[in-house]
Formats: sequence, structure tokens, C-alpha cells
Amino acid sequence: MNSFVLKLIAQRLALGLLLLLAVSVLIFAGTEMLPGDVAQSILGQSATPQAVDNLRRELGLDQPAWSRYIDWLGGILQGDLGTALSNRQDIAQSLWGRAGNTLFLAFWTAIVAVPLAILLGLVAVRYQSRWPDRVISGSTLTAISLPEFFIGYLLIYLFAVQLNWFPSVSTVHGGMSLGERLHAIALPAATLTLVILAHMMRMTRAAILNVMQSPYIETAELKGLGSFRIIVRHAFPNAIAPVVNVVMLNLAFLIVGVVVVEVIFVYPGMGQYLIDHVSKRDVPVVQAVGLIFAAVYIGLNMLADIIAILTNPRLRHPK
Repeated sequence: MNSFVLKLIAQRLALGLLLLLAVSVLIFAGTEMLPGDVAQSILGQSATPQAVDNLRRELGLDQPAWSRYIDWLGGILQGDLGTALSNRQDIAQSLWGRAGNTLFLAFWTAIVAVPLAILLGLVAVRYQSRWPDRVISGSTLTAISLPEFFIGYLLIYLFAVQLNWFPSVSTVHGGMSLGERLHAIALPAATLTLVILAHMMRMTRAAILNVMQSPYIETAELKGLGSFRIIVRHAFPNAIAPVVNVVMLNLAFLIVGVVVVEVIFVYPGMGQYLIDHVSKRDVPVVQAVGLIFAAVYIGLNMLADIIAILTNPRLRHPK
């Protein structure tokens, strides 16, 4: 690995950290601008002004915003996500199990969606402008056009209400076996798969078609190699950078964008935890979960950039 590649990677890492710092400022400022008083909402409208003032001092709300931001950020850097206002529980401990549930759902969705999207993209290129390509492209375009809540409710109606194959409420707990957990998350995982499959398949198809215009592909065709072999062994490896980027973006969505799906299926993940505490105006929970989602999204995008750098032969072997 040459020094230029190392410099590019270092720049991506530094940019990611700066972006995360900027996002933390936006998250804190956004929650600060929310209307109403946190102490008043906790105690209720019947609370006396003295009780509200005492709670504000206890929560540190009487301190300047910049001072509270520095204290909050310092706690985050030490692994302290704070305490929930609604139940006085440690946020990190409450999030531990829910983060595992969200990652479990995202992992099994990715296991199905990523290989399937790449395979469909390869088949669409192999049969370009023929009926398999038209069917795959049309189906995925339809999936892109439908919002995830519509897909989720449609799957519930078909497979939970009509066929009774899967539960409509995806309840998971520590005592369940792997098979039971997979059965419970079948519908939310299918919903997420349909949502992200189209983006990855269409990007794979476009990236490979772009490479297929290269002179070395024409040389391989003149040698008499089969079309599918040319696509898999020559075109796809050279189209890996944009494919990796879109895969990473969709993996980030699987973790960050699961809020709607978790609410639909009452799945005990981070998204459901966030929505529960937004309704209670629990600002520390909103700040902590928002920062975790931002860190995951920025981290996966940064990883995609680094993989694109490492897989670029022009950067690895400069003239």
C-alpha cells in the first residue's frame, strides 16, 4: 500500500470524524429548539413553579446550552449515554438489548438481500433488453415506488392475516431459539429486503453495463468466451467499487432506516425505543439514539469510501 493511498484513507477518516462532530452539534441544537419545557412535561401542568425550577436545576437545564453540550459530548466519549428522563434508567443499558435486536434484523436482511440483488443484476445484464431484464427491472422499479409502511402492511395482510404463516407482531426475547427468532422477523426482514433490493440491483446492473463498454470486454468476446462468464469474471470485478458503495448505503439504511418497519411490526429494536421516547419528550434518549444512528451511517459510508480506494487499481498502482 503506497503513501498516496494511506493519505486518502487518513483524509476519509478525518472527514468522517469531523462530520460526526458536526452532526452531534446539529442533534443537540435540534433538541434544544424543541418547543415546551422538559421539566414541565415531566411533572405535568399541575406542578408548581418551584417544583419545575427544582427539577430544572437537578437536570442541569439551568446551565447554558454550550456547557450542557460539552458535558453531554464528554460523557458520550467516555461511553456514558446519559439517563432517560421518563424512567431514570441508564440509556446505554436499555439500548444494549435493543441494538442487538436491530442488528439481528439488519444482518439477516442483508444475508438475503445483498446476494439476491447482485445475482438479479447479473441476470438482468445477461438478458439485457429481453424479457428477464424487463421483468426484473419492472418489479424492482415497483418496489422502489412503494413506501415501506405500505409493503409492511401488505405483507401482514397476505402472510399473517390471510395465510397465517407468520406473526404480525415480531416479538423476540432471549429465550427463543434461532429458528423461532427467524420466524418472528420473517415479515419485517422481507419488507426491508424488498425496500433495499431494488436500489442495489439497479446499481449493479448500471455499473456492469458501464464496464461492458470497455475494450477488454470486446476482446474477451472475440476470444469466444461465454457472455455470462464475461460478465461474472471480467465485468463484475471491475464494477465492484460503485456496487460496494450502494451496498454500504443500503446496509446503513438497514440500521438507521428501520424505524418505520420496527413500529409497524412492534419489533423491540432501537427504532421502536426511539419512537417510544419521542412521544414522552425524553430528550437524552433522542440525542443518544440519533447520534448512534448518525455514527453508523457515517461509519458505513466511510468504510465504503475506503473500500473503493483500496479496490481502485489506478490508486494502488500509480504510474
